[in-house]
Amino acid sequence: MTKNRRWTQKPKNESVDKVEESTTTSPNPKSILQSVSKYAYIVAAAALLSGIFTPLTIGADLSTVVYGVFTILLGLSGGILIFLGIKKEKFRSVMVCIGLGLMLISMIIIYELADRSIFQ
Repeated sequence: MTKNRRWTQKPKNESVDKVEESTTTSPNPKSILQSVSKYAYIVAAAALLSGIFTPLTIGADLSTVVYGVFTILLGLSGGILIFLGIKKEKFRSVMVCIGLGLMLISMIIIYELADRSIFQ
């Protein structure tokens, strides 16, 4: 009596010497667009949540608003680098260190903008 083979089982007569060809495919434009839009949404949400409109409505200086948004985005990019560094095996420690450095620079700029210097 023979066993019925399921469609998920591979046939046993494949040779072990068969060399698999590595094919490199170009990135799909749809996946590139999804990746770019994902980070664009994060940047837009960070800019809106950082209060970009409030200083403009109360008459604050425009340069202060630009520096504030820049600082928030700098910290956000540091957080993204830490997240990507934890997920990937390659350059893990470098990406985490750069991410922590960007977040530290962002914190220093925030203190400088608030006129409470850390280095005094």
